[in-house]
Amino acid sequence: MDFRQLETFVAVAKYKSFSKAADHLFLTQPTISSHIANLEKEINTILINRTNRKISLTKAGEILFDYAMNIVNLKEGAVYKLNEYKGKIVGNIEIASSTIPEQYIVPEIICEFNKNYPDVTFSMLHYDSQQVVEGIIQGEIDFGIVGAEIPHNQLKYIELLYDELFYVTACQPPYDKLEEEVELQSILNENLILREKGSGTRSLLEKKLGTVGISVAQLKVVAFIENTEAIKQCIRRGLGVSFLSNRAIEDEIKLGVLKQHKVKGLDLKRKFYFVYNKYRNPSPLETAFQKFVYEYFSITDKK
Repeated sequence: MDFRQLETFVAVAKYKSFSKAADHLFLTQPTISSHIANLEKEINTILINRTNRKISLTKAGEILFDYAMNIVNLKEGAVYKLNEYKGKIVGNIEIASSTIPEQYIVPEIICEFNKNYPDVTFSMLHYDSQQVVEGIIQGEIDFGIVGAEIPHNQLKYIELLYDELFYVTACQPPYDKLEEEVELQSILNENLILREKGSGTRSLLEKKLGTVGISVAQLKVVAFIENTEAIKQCIRRGLGVSFLSNRAIEDEIKLGVLKQHKVKGLDLKRKFYFVYNKYRNPSPLETAFQKFVYEYFSITDKK
């Protein structure tokens, strides 16, 4: 088997697309198709299902994939060590995250990592928490940072830090005199702006409201918005109120343009998690990134 064929096979399996694999490997799509066809011809078996629009692996493809990944990682390991010897570590790290980590946590991580590895590039991908974990399970995403732990036997979750949601209002009347802690019942009549379905913020809010017997159907929702910055602007302009991460509103609180409140009887604390597929062998660069994240947040990975 030719190494380039195996590398192509891994890329097609990961991205579930011949065109995306071509872009990743800087090859033409016909070249990608040729590599896969020649590989299948050499081992005399079909590796990729082409019967529908969505690319998937056959059983033989699934068996080969783990071996091919190990071979590709072994090659990358050799390159990594040689570059390390020469004092230059290069490569690209993909990290996907939901809205709050993407805007307020990931930039801090990659900026600090860049100080140690200035030649490493990053691809930041935006998905909600559910999409992040699905992408990792399917092998499309290397790492994720999410605000909700969605259980799955393939996933490894590492606690990074704590966060808390607050009931957020504008500073103008009638909210300017509102106490720092409000009654739960008082929010039911307010125009509420919610995050999109699937976000960690919304999932936490729905779960906690459910524990006190309140469903989303009972709330007076005026908008579903996936962008946190847009929600803050809507609050400032009087559209309604919302529940947002304290990390998202730190600047606005300091400037006095938004107010944050706790809700009596509603515990909205949560954790952010670093997540990856525990059954996939990471490349040396990915291993270095994992180690950096652990150390940066003073984490001991208890396996």
